[in-house]
Order: sequence, then structure tokens, then C-alpha cells
Amino acid sequence: MRRWDRKQGPKDGCEGMANGFLMEICVDSVESAVNAERGGAGRLELCANLMEGGTTPSIGLLQVVKQCIRVPVFVIIRPRGGDFLYSDREVEVMKADIRLAKQHGADGLVFGALTEDGRVDTELCTALLAFDMVYDPMTALETLISLGFERVLTSGCDSSALEGLPLIKRLTDQAKGRIVVVPGGGITERNLQRILEGSGASEFHCSARSAKDSGMKFRNPSITMGAYLSTPEYSIKVADVAKVRTLNAIAKNIL
Repeated sequence: MRRWDRKQGPKDGCEGMANGFLMEICVDSVESAVNAERGGAGRLELCANLMEGGTTPSIGLLQVVKQCIRVPVFVIIRPRGGDFLYSDREVEVMKADIRLAKQHGADGLVFGALTEDGRVDTELCTALLAFDMVYDPMTALETLISLGFERVLTSGCDSSALEGLPLIKRLTDQAKGRIVVVPGGGITERNLQRILEGSGASEFHCSARSAKDSGMKFRNPSITMGAYLSTPEYSIKVADVAKVRTLNAIAKNIL
């Protein structure tokens, strides 16, 4: 899932552009947010449920993250996992979440909305769109530009930014500075250089997470909180300061 955004507040990640690029880290906890900023992230995308591609975070999480960090925080507005075709009631939930996010200091909003035939839902697109599921990405890019969007986050309509690199390059060339094309999806220390050099992008998006062992001493292996194929409950994924710094250093040497 990839999305489009429109700036909501006065800040737009300018702090992270001093070296000619901007690294955005998606985070789903206060610890990850702090680690991402310590590692050099210029902007955060705040989510819940990263295993589902990100859903709307709680207002409590937004408030505490805003208290702890200084870089801009963009909030994802996504009422559930799955596709980007929303019912009327889901749209009402999204509108309510947008109002609350603005009230509690979100610097930007992130979301996607498509029609059933895979085209941009222009009536809902007042923020960011699920770009990688569109029917025609080149046409969709022009739609975004005409609607006043500032950036599009994409893996090139493929399983990762590396595999979608040819399309990301085409979109960057087509954009011609009218909109920022942000590669995202499966970006690591091993492929970042190739992605940045191959796309010509000045921003990139990643999670830079590592597993952290739970502090629980009592563990019951017979019970899980979710479905049978749920994530391990005694291993927590958090943004890794060292990984963020490494990605930051790689980008500095390229851009």
C-alpha cells in the first residue's frame, strides 16, 4: 500500500532537507519515533498496525510522540487494512480521524482512496492516495498534480521499490519537479544506493526496524492475542537507531 499526502501544518520536513535529501521513517510506537529521530529521520509517518501496511494511530500515541520529538509527524488516516475502496461509514470515520489529528498537532495527513475500478477517487482525495493499486499510474500522477498534492509515496506498483525501480524512474521524470516522488517499500542498507541512483529521488521512505525481545519473564506459548499466523508476542519490532543512521549516511554520500 502506498499513499499520497497534502501538507496540513506549517512544517513540511524542511529540517531534513539540509543535506539535499529527506528520509521518512514509518513508526508505530513512541520508542520507534524517538529512535528514528535520533538516527537522523527528517519526517515520521505515524501508524498503527504496520503489519497491515499501517492504520490510523491513536490520539494518545500522536500526543506523546509530538511531546517527544521535533521533526514533523504525518499521520496515516486508514480505518482498516485491506483495499482502498471505502464505505460511507468508513469515510465518516476517516473524516473524524482527520479532524482529531489536526486538533492534536499532526503536521500532515496520509491516506488513499480508490474507486472500484482502480482509479483515483477525486472526491475523497484531499490528502494522500494508495498509488500502487491504481489502474494507470502515469495518468494518476497527473490527477494528483492537478489536485495539488505535494508528494506520492510508491514502490513502483511492485512488491518493493527495488523491483519497481523502472516505474519509479519514469514517474520521477514525468513529475519534473511538480510533485515529489518518494520511493518506499523494502528499502534497506543493501539496496538504498541502487534505488536512489536509479530513481533520481530526493526523498525516501522506510521502517528501518529490528526485533527487540519482550521484557516478559512469564510466557505462555499456548496462547496468542491474534490469529493463528499472528506475529510473535514476545518479540517487538522497533525502529533501529543504527539502521536509520546507516541509511542516512548512505543517502548523504549519494545525494
